Amino acid sequence: MPDLELLALLEERERRKQLNKLATYFPDTGPLRRELYQRHMRFFELGGRHQPGPECSLGCTGAPHRERLFMAANRVGKTEGAGGFELTCHLTGRYPVWWRGMRCTHPVDTWASGTTKTGVRDILQLKLLGTADIGRRELVGTGLIPGRDILRIMPWHGVPGLAESVVVRSQFGGESVLSFKAYEQGRKSFEGTSKHVVLLDEECPLAIYIEALTRTMTVNGHVLMTFTPLEGLTPLILEFLPNGKLPK
Repeated sequence: MPDLELLALLEERERRKQLNKLATYFPDTGPLRRELYQRHMRFFELGGRHQPGPECSLGCTGAPHRERLFMAANRVGKTEGAGGFELTCHLTGRYPVWWRGMRCTHPVDTWASGTTKTGVRDILQLKLLGTADIGRRELVGTGLIPGRDILRIMPWHGVPGLAESVVVRSQFGGESVLSFKAYEQGRKSFEGTSKHVVLLDEECPLAIYIEALTRTMTVNGHVLMTFTPLEGLTPLILEFLPNGKLPK
């Protein structure tokens, strides 16, 4: 085989790898093997069915833990490895063979939210889509959501580079929807339709958390939170840590 053809094949393999980042997470072996991420695995498993529970009206597996918080130090993989990874599994229906968490069998309608619009763009969008500028089409799909599953992107007018919503191909047929939101929009912006999954990255006001939880009630959806507790024992944290301690 000519060297040019071999080089082209290697480049194509690397390109496809970049567009399927999801498949590289939590491998069986190696320096990033799954067994080293016990907290992440526990976070996922707590969303799965461990006892009889109600069924979602659209087919979601019932679960005893619809509200989950991954609270930890900075730079330990909260946003991407915990919240972003699980959200992407639900959006695409691409669950790894080892998955023991919440599992949907239908397309989902979801939110991913952070503190500000620019923060959402520079953190959540970057990790999920692979770029903080949706105008960079060559980079879209290099994040957690595989490039082949990103069908359409609607821009957020007034915020350069930010997507308002993303339509994602579901393995179960049909299309999932990811909409980006920001706490700075206020509680009322979180009113509206039901959501199967809401990802809250960075701590939000308690009122917004309650509104997000309300969006998931009628479909037995899940609220996932990932943040470092920089504000101390806030009312939201005390919802998960009664008296400031882990429940027994």
